[in-house]
Amino acid sequence: MSASAETLWSNVQEHLQGLLKPDIFQLWFEPIRAVSLDGDRLKLEVRDDFCAMWLTDNYLDLLRSVASRAAVRPVQIEFVVGAPSSVPARPAPAPAPAPVREEPRAATANGRPVEALFNPTNTFSTFVVGSNSQMAHSAAIAVAQNPGRSYNPLFLFGGVGLGKTHLLNAIGQEVLSHRKNARVAYLSCERFTNEFIDGLQNNSLAKFRRRYRQVDCLLVDDIQFLSGKERIQEEFFHTFNTLHEARKQIVLTCDKLPSEIPGLEQRLISRFEWGLTADLQPPDVETRLAILRQKAAVLSIQLDDKIVQFLADRIRTNVRRLEGALVRVASFTQLTGRPVRLDDVENLLREILQEESRRAITFEVIQKRVAEHYDIRLADMTSKRRPENIAFPRQVAMFLCRTLTESSLSSIGDAFGGRDHGTVLHAVRAVKNRMEVDPQVRQTVGYLEKLLLR
Repeated sequence: MSASAETLWSNVQEHLQGLLKPDIFQLWFEPIRAVSLDGDRLKLEVRDDFCAMWLTDNYLDLLRSVASRAAVRPVQIEFVVGAPSSVPARPAPAPAPAPVREEPRAATANGRPVEALFNPTNTFSTFVVGSNSQMAHSAAIAVAQNPGRSYNPLFLFGGVGLGKTHLLNAIGQEVLSHRKNARVAYLSCERFTNEFIDGLQNNSLAKFRRRYRQVDCLLVDDIQFLSGKERIQEEFFHTFNTLHEARKQIVLTCDKLPSEIPGLEQRLISRFEWGLTADLQPPDVETRLAILRQKAAVLSIQLDDKIVQFLADRIRTNVRRLEGALVRVASFTQLTGRPVRLDDVENLLREILQEESRRAITFEVIQKRVAEHYDIRLADMTSKRRPENIAFPRQVAMFLCRTLTESSLSSIGDAFGGRDHGTVLHAVRAVKNRMEVDPQVRQTVGYLEKLLLR
């Protein structure tokens, strides 16, 4: 072991002891051994793939930050799996906190190993294809195998945790597998922005432009962050044109269609739509089951089929959240040494399940439940009638729409017969006031909320 690596890791562990709970530190960080410090890369040895995956998902940012402070320079972290005899036995893991997304890194091939550029687990072979992602997956393979010729640009859009970044990583690795010397740049839009600003401040714009206008494949995550940034849009416009005219591949990801990005110049919208636009939707239950089984196989996790089915049924909107829930449940099983029960799962994932329930709740569902409880017609929710036996239940329904969804006052008002946002705001305040002084109203509203969140 390198002395410098050992010294740095010893300092990092000392800092971590002051930041983490004792049981977390002892379970996960105390057994780790430093292998080497090569330039800015600290290589750490862990016992198995599960440990490497868990630490990457949950503590990579923290480790990088603490190591960089201890070394007084930027330090990257790399995990390697050691022989069983070389690393102390790992105690059963504690339930993991929510995974932290790693910021995409800007890099080009130039002889560096693929592992230094991309997440090696995010390949086409590990991407579970369903009806929600078939088109996006096929298009990604096409551009990876024939960059600059098939779809250029390829614009992938969809919600958080649906596989956009996975496909970006897969494309980059596939391109490099066919052309070892290909110049591939993979970064977030935020990093593109920050590097451009640094170039302005340090009079190094020429270097910045060479870096991104001379690549063979440009992969940019979260392009929606161009919104409202006129100078950055101007720079990206010229970068895009230079690469497109040279028939170099461009792949962009976004959380919405190009035309729906606020504050985006029309000329960029037009260019983003030149190639193919493909969306990723939340997976159906069959695809969610396949994702869970694949993840469980990779991490050597064994769970009862009923538990896996429960996770697939209840976590519907986000693949990343689905995989994180699986790891958390598996961690509980290893910690307790007994099979996990459904009530254990519900307790472990209470916050996630509530968030999923909120996302599944619609105005119509709320209106129907409230109307049934107060024994009024569903049509009364949108009518102009204002007797107390109708007006207050309608206000309760508006209150629940505001509480259990992320919708605006105006959209809620539209769902209640075209009422304006002021009417909805008045209804929300009226119900809150009644709940503070009337225990029966408070109990009723609480009951309806629990009913809707089941």
